[in-house]
Amino acid sequence: MAQTMINFRMDLDDKISLEAVCEKLGMSVSTAFKIFAKKMIREQRIPFDVSVDNFYSQENIKYLEKITSEIDSGKAILSKHELIED
Repeated sequence: MAQTMINFRMDLDDKISLEAVCEKLGMSVSTAFKIFAKKMIREQRIPFDVSVDNFYSQENIKYLEKITSEIDSGKAILSKHELIED
């Protein structure tokens, strides 16, 4: 089977962390990416969920701005939640 080289850029801190995890697992980064590629080929999908954090949605940002404004203006009524311990 012919082989080819794939190169890409990533954040240095991420690379260092990735290398540390791979070392703990007893494999190289190259082996980890080969496993990822084989699984992706076999499943015909990215083998984990890729999603957007809804916290940063425009709708939620508007809501947070509204609540912040109400707190700043004194309109919001804040009460202690029963799950919060003293």
